[in-house]
Amino acid sequence: MAMDSDVIFVIGAVLLALSIPSMVSAFADSRPPRAAVIILLIGGTLVVIALGQKPGGVALAQIPDIFFRVIARVVN
Repeated sequence: MAMDSDVIFVIGAVLLALSIPSMVSAFADSRPPRAAVIILLIGGTLVVIALGQKPGGVALAQIPDIFFRVIARVVN
């Protein structure tokens, strides 16, 4: 079963957002941010794949609608 590009986009965006606190924590503790960089790369790759599947791309105004559609699909 293939994933919808909206779901891939949301997963990638969430991973990108989660990598930021991990990166800040690693820098604050003076240790290399290996896990944060891996999460950042995976999230970025998922976002790029999702955007590549959309013919016209995604406008900034469409991002909240994409999130709400995916969340509504998960809740229902």
